[in-house]
Amino acid sequence: MQTVFADAGYFIAKLNPRDSLHNRAVEFEEGLDSVQIVTTQMVLTEVLNYMSDRGEFSRILASRMLVSLWDRPNVEIVPQTETQFIEASERYAARSDQHWSLTDCASFLVMEDRNISEALAYDRDFEQAGFVALLREGQA
Repeated sequence: MQTVFADAGYFIAKLNPRDSLHNRAVEFEEGLDSVQIVTTQMVLTEVLNYMSDRGEFSRILASRMLVSLWDRPNVEIVPQTETQFIEASERYAARSDQHWSLTDCASFLVMEDRNISEALAYDRDFEQAGFVALLREGQA
């Protein structure tokens, strides 16, 4: 089974019909039943934080999405551990030449650890780290 990593931008685009990547995210979602999806609690925290100030409806949508992710057998949500936080912090400090967030660094470490090369992401940061950002044009 193919495994992909899901970044916050993917979930946000899926939830927000006004997001410029919404249609692309929805298209990917339709083909993901036979794909193992890995994400992290840190990524989902970013999604919930983003949606928190966009009104009650957005918060409800984000909460429902989170519950549905927990229930999907093909989705793994990697918990944030102290070790993960420390290692991501070290990557963050070591790559001060990049614009990578702490969450990005944790995501890259999870992807490397699991040999995942593709991400449901738009960020160039994923490409700079050596991964395929599937939401960018020309990717699929």
